[in-house]
Amino acid sequence: MQQAVARSTESDVTRPIQPALLLLEKTPILIETMLRDLPEDLLRWKPAPERWSIAEVLGHLGDIEMVYADRTRRMVTEESPTLEKYDGAVTVVIGDYVRGSGSENLAFFTKTRRSTVILLRSIPTDSGEREATHSELGNITLHQMLSEWASHDLGHLRQIAELYRARAFHPYAGPFQKYSHPKP
Repeated sequence: MQQAVARSTESDVTRPIQPALLLLEKTPILIETMLRDLPEDLLRWKPAPERWSIAEVLGHLGDIEMVYADRTRRMVTEESPTLEKYDGAVTVVIGDYVRGSGSENLAFFTKTRRSTVILLRSIPTDSGEREATHSELGNITLHQMLSEWASHDLGHLRQIAELYRARAFHPYAGPFQKYSHPKP
């Protein structure tokens, strides 16, 4: 019973931003390691016309990086700023992510993320309770947004891995295809 009470009051405890920061810092390294030396045709392969290629996922990561970084700056420098809902349909059309090669999109994302990590490392680790008002979600904390950002990274890491797997290895696995079912 006491453990349940302790868990329920966890929201009253200041949450550090460090766990999310550590993942955000690793993401470009993980992607660069996974995609190093891959041919452009693999990076541009799409499992269906309405789905993204690896290159397009990288373009999206570069674009959304600027959104998250701006929100972070505002949450740290302004008192409870209002943040508009991210509307990907307004911000970018899927076809816009075709710009640049996969390696150019990765280089842009990596450069932008490294700048963001410098920003995040400059924020006091106890800043997790800084607040903003999100136009759809209401009050949010920096900790919550950084946790969502880290989760977003992991989702796209999985997506990139599934695209790579589905194109480069699964078709050539012969009877072993029975054991795996990529979902790019």
